[in-house]
Amino acid sequence: MILVTGSDGLIGRALTAQLDARGFQVRPFDIARSPLEDTRNPAAVDAALDGVEGVVHLAAVSRVVWAQRDPGLAQAVNVEALRSLMGAIADRKQRPWIVFASSREVYGEPGQLPVTEDAPLAPLNAYARTKVAGETLANEARKWGILANIVRFSNVYGCTNDHADRVVPAFAQVGARGGTLRLEGPENMFDFTHIDDVGRGLAMHVEATGAGEALPPIHFVTGHGTTLHQLAGIAARTSVRPLDLEIAPSRNYDVGRFVGDPVRARELLGWEAAIGIERGFKMLTEAFRNCAPALAVADADISRVALGA
Repeated sequence: MILVTGSDGLIGRALTAQLDARGFQVRPFDIARSPLEDTRNPAAVDAALDGVEGVVHLAAVSRVVWAQRDPGLAQAVNVEALRSLMGAIADRKQRPWIVFASSREVYGEPGQLPVTEDAPLAPLNAYARTKVAGETLANEARKWGILANIVRFSNVYGCTNDHADRVVPAFAQVGARGGTLRLEGPENMFDFTHIDDVGRGLAMHVEATGAGEALPPIHFVTGHGTTLHQLAGIAARTSVRPLDLEIAPSRNYDVGRFVGDPVRARELLGWEAAIGIERGFKMLTEAFRNCAPALAVADADISRVALGA
């Protein structure tokens, strides 16, 4: 049995499907399922650990902008709840392993591209600082005899059931329905990774961790960068309607450039991304077209989204 915290999130849903297909039993745990399934609730977490062999810890205040607005909440959820979880694992006679989900945000503004996993951690914002603190806790847990591995994600996209203001789903919605693309920093460049690739890679990582492998940090990346201006071009080519562009400066707490090196994931897990941004974006745009009548976001809201990473 594997406990997946944050099981109802974008990555949690993809991972659960992958683990089910591979014959694993999954215990979901997500505040979206029940207010009781809150990682800040030590009793609920302790009960959820009963009978599990491992934990994939995805639950978090997962947006840069949310953490920036409420750093206290981000600290409580992303750091203190993880500290409590690690303590609960340490108290068990049979200690489950844990895979901790971190982010490419921990690298900050990298000095050179592509970025390897051994690059210095230089967080620029509140969210990134909580992820660095989480990685520190994971490394300390190894000293307690807990098998704790770290994964880092990079601009994951590919599902209509995602936050509407994240850059790829926001652009894809405009591509599907028409409107204005607002680019906050058109030359900002990111390594966009499709959710199908991430779910598959994380499941492979779970298999390796479950086999007892103490792995160095691994990021799931394509190794290819796409600027927001290039992404807008993909949206324009995909759209059946003309699109307008509006240019705005970047937010002062956003990382502006990131491309990761995929070599470690390939060498240690045999994983590499299979879906490039153009194909993945077209898939997502088509999915939005198919579900357009059911979209809950008003046209005016979609066409004026403020877009960073």
